[in-house]
Amino acid sequence: MENQVRQIDIRAQGAALDSAHVGDIRGAFGTIEVADTGKRSSWMARFKTLMAIIGPGLIVMVGDNDAGAFGTYTQAGQNYGTTLLWTLMLLIPVLYVNQEMVLRLGVVSGVGHARLILERFGRFWGAFSVVDLFLVNALTIVTEFIGISLGLTFLGIPKIPGVIAAALLIMMAVSTGNFRRFERFSMVLVFASLLLVPVFVMVHPPLGQLAHDFLVPSYPQGAKLSDIMLLVIGIVGTTVAPWQLFFQQSYVIDKRITTRFIQYERWDLVLGIVLVIIGAVAMMAFAAHTFAGKPEFGNFADAGAVASGIAKYFGKLPAQLFAIALIDACIIGASAVSLSTAYAVGDVLSTNHSLHRKPKEAIGFYAVYFTLIVIAAALVLIPGTPLGLLTNAVQTLAGVLLPSASVFLLLLCNDKEVLGPWVNGRKLNIFTAAIVAILVMLSIILTAAVIFPDISSEAIVGILVGGSLIALVVTLAVKIIQAKRTQTLQVVATRSPVQDRTLWRMPSLDQLKPMNLTLGTLVWMGVLRGYLIIAICMVAYKVVRMAFG
Repeated sequence: MENQVRQIDIRAQGAALDSAHVGDIRGAFGTIEVADTGKRSSWMARFKTLMAIIGPGLIVMVGDNDAGAFGTYTQAGQNYGTTLLWTLMLLIPVLYVNQEMVLRLGVVSGVGHARLILERFGRFWGAFSVVDLFLVNALTIVTEFIGISLGLTFLGIPKIPGVIAAALLIMMAVSTGNFRRFERFSMVLVFASLLLVPVFVMVHPPLGQLAHDFLVPSYPQGAKLSDIMLLVIGIVGTTVAPWQLFFQQSYVIDKRITTRFIQYERWDLVLGIVLVIIGAVAMMAFAAHTFAGKPEFGNFADAGAVASGIAKYFGKLPAQLFAIALIDACIIGASAVSLSTAYAVGDVLSTNHSLHRKPKEAIGFYAVYFTLIVIAAALVLIPGTPLGLLTNAVQTLAGVLLPSASVFLLLLCNDKEVLGPWVNGRKLNIFTAAIVAILVMLSIILTAAVIFPDISSEAIVGILVGGSLIALVVTLAVKIIQAKRTQTLQVVATRSPVQDRTLWRMPSLDQLKPMNLTLGTLVWMGVLRGYLIIAICMVAYKVVRMAFG
């Protein structure tokens, strides 16, 4: 009875859109009852709590080392050695900051990312966020099944029954109506990703060179700047993907994690980042060492060809482990990306969307998930499907849309109606704004390179310099206008009452005050909207032209 009363009380205070999002935490490795409010004073108690909480950060990070990551990291290694390892080191703080912000939004608001965008920025951006997420995620899932087919082919397993079996496994894993079972399934896949470590050991690349290239930025000698920039953008895009933001926020909510356990979830995220960096470094390193001084160096084809090269120069066992790790990564990637879409649709439509529910209790949620998996698997099996074109399309669209996802994330994390005392601090805002600016520049370069494949190094430098100057001019103009406005207004400073952060949660959506957007924010949102419309139209035109020759 006490447990039931506690659940009702929390539901009444929060903004949960599905009653299944409130209750006991039932993780893969432990349970925390909703009525458990005791302090964790011993190391054993804290360890047990961490084991119960662990999961979201590991799954979202390892899930990002998917088919696209296998292709991008091994391409960097095969074509340029380990000279681009330093990009991974620079991405570590970016990964943590982005994902920490969405997990904070999740535990404080109790509402998914897509719904918050809809409520705080209006129907246009809400619909845009879901539609673009659906499109990019659908294409991403196709690339996951392409990766599965490559791994199966190398292992000598027939493609058609293998892909069908993988699709059935991915669908069965979520359809039990038991959150714990899905998380345990996912954690098996997470730990299986460590198969890349024995591959690294058996190929044994030089550790001293790896350490140097990881810590000291360098430029591949003789390489075109345009090619390097595109690959760096690919590394950024495959490591920091839009679906991650939507997935982790919703998954944290579905796991019923609240602000009381946010520090444990941050440690879960750190562990996930460690695993994803280990995997990325391993792939780039053993691909570089495998092909160094060989005819295949500089001639990357796909992850299947990498497996064949490892088998040729280091034997079948490491190549087979690599292929198994590829299939494993694609399965966890497909399940996580599909879930991020199903969660977003359920959030926006306010329908049941929880892994705690059986399919008959959340028909729309599971229908979205199953449809994405079935269509992706079917496309890979249909002869003549332009798989290479689809792969290029998803990488380009993800790069184009990533800045908008980052902009909304930054704005939401400064919305006091949503986060109250949990809003970003000044230093975090400065760091995140710099990241967003860099992502926008990279996105523009990527779009230009897709439309104009022969873009020169001078043009890329011009985009970087020109974009920076335009941003500076617009920012200064907005600041001047704002300064003139404030001179005519009487500003009264008020101090908000001290609040206990561990107890503060966002009220229900209908109680939120409208978002007060500054002139600068409105200007930049207008610029962003214009850029996205132009870039998406240009990319779509290019894809259609390529499809029809």
